[in-house]
Amino acid sequence: MLLDLSKIIPNPGASVCFETTFDLSELEFGGVYPVTEPVKASGSVRNTAGVLELKGSVSTSLHAVCDRCTENFVREVSYPIDAVLVTDAESDDYENPWVFELKDDSADLDDIVTTVFVLNMPSQLLCRPDCKGLCFRCGANLNLGPCTCKAEPDPRFAALQQLLEK
Repeated sequence: MLLDLSKIIPNPGASVCFETTFDLSELEFGGVYPVTEPVKASGSVRNTAGVLELKGSVSTSLHAVCDRCTENFVREVSYPIDAVLVTDAESDDYENPWVFELKDDSADLDDIVTTVFVLNMPSQLLCRPDCKGLCFRCGANLNLGPCTCKAEPDPRFAALQQLLEK
């Protein structure tokens, strides 16, 4: 979606609001596609002394499998958008991922929202921040309680263990 900014470019202090949804279901993260619901984006672009600042947020629900405990989960996520929009003549001076080039006085919201979403996605998809994962011996989900595995003694203390058994 292109957001027409031709009315605010020559007018410092002017702004334009936007609200839209995007389909990012084709984005792959670690072999999975967690974005099955539409991504909502809203915010505004303001001309601040000749600099176009885009501020807003993107939000959706992630449907994924936890990387630690392998349980399915659904979690609401929201990421801020804080970007600068520049003309093609100015864009050569910037190598910042939060600076986007205007095309014919329009901002490409598809590109901006996708970039914001991808750069803010966590490297691990967890059902909750304190997920305990699975027992490495029996595979029990430790979030549901402790497993029944007996702790293996440290082999360095085997001689001491033999003394205790006598």
